Amino acid sequence: MTMQITLTSRIVTRACALQSATRRGLASAADAAPLKRTALYDFHIANGGKMVPFAGWEMPVQYQSMGVLASHLHTREKASIFDVSHMLQTQWSGKDCLRFLEHLVVADLKGLPVSSSTLSLFTNAAGGIIDDTVINKQTEDTFYVVSNAGCAEKDMAHISEQLATVAKGWDVHVDVLSGASLIALQGPKAAEVMKSLVHDDLTTMGFMTSRFMEISGIPTYTSRCGYTGEDGFEISVKSTDVTALCEILMKNADVELAGLGPRDSLRLEAGLCLYGHDLNEQVSPVEGALTWTIGQRRRKEGGFIGADKILPQVADAKLAPRRRIGMIVDGAPARGNGCPSPVLKKNIAMGLVKAGNQKIGTELRVEVRGRMQKAVVTKMPFVPQRYYRKPE
Repeated sequence: MTMQITLTSRIVTRACALQSATRRGLASAADAAPLKRTALYDFHIANGGKMVPFAGWEMPVQYQSMGVLASHLHTREKASIFDVSHMLQTQWSGKDCLRFLEHLVVADLKGLPVSSSTLSLFTNAAGGIIDDTVINKQTEDTFYVVSNAGCAEKDMAHISEQLATVAKGWDVHVDVLSGASLIALQGPKAAEVMKSLVHDDLTTMGFMTSRFMEISGIPTYTSRCGYTGEDGFEISVKSTDVTALCEILMKNADVELAGLGPRDSLRLEAGLCLYGHDLNEQVSPVEGALTWTIGQRRRKEGGFIGADKILPQVADAKLAPRRRIGMIVDGAPARGNGCPSPVLKKNIAMGLVKAGNQKIGTELRVEVRGRMQKAVVTKMPFVPQRYYRKPE
């Protein structure tokens, strides 16, 4: 069966990794307020960062010392530092905090062990996805949550509305961590880099776990996770300490700085979603191939916004009209959520197709810059994910 779909792009750049990265959450840079800067802005400039607008922020897409392709491959082979301080960091607390979060997201947070993390979804009443988010359970009634920069304003508006209505009178506190920065150290040598700088035994820290730890004497809250498909750490640190922390990490010869360009192509190779493209408020978790984020208890009990629309699709996937799929595309690389894979040396892309066309090997016709090209549905991730699993 051959099906025709269209991949479109509103932003044209020479680096396709930047095309989708810059568009994430950005409707129009021209209409936005003056661009915000992270605490690492001067550090980026001093290290040759090429700055671009992204989700209302001025962020490095790459550095003079290393192009997007080289930086991508360096991260796959060694380790890179990414500034992700533009993302929304929030701290949640109170005896009704878990109850409130489970009203907003699809995850089973009650069953999530303390010091563990999970990818989850804020959903709306129609069953669509408001945002994807990583939730870290610090104690039974305190959570650290990281959400997309491009969705920060609407996320906080949604949370505030629900606090004022559903959770009125509940013991819940949600604080934006405006004084914190966030960096990601990603790559197969990330743990080796960290090992000499911490007292903690990192072999006991599995994928999607987190803890408070000092890195070379600097207090941090560190999660073993990331958005590249590699082993790595996301490190929340006071903005007053973030430059010093990066300078310490950069003393290791295996560590380089990396920008939005390689971060996006790494994400795509790992088969990870791009909010605003694969996911939006009209795409359900089932359509977005994220059914696995809905905890088993939540599938039975519901209780989250949009459950009446989402759970019937979970029970009968035929009710979901579309699916997110991965593709290998012939010819020119697909703009939008697609780019040449530096590892596979093939053009890869993700998109939504009508249900029934998601089977591996299905041939598609994809419109790329006004021309039809052949594509084949391919298993994701495109390259193996190499997350660290601690020994049993």
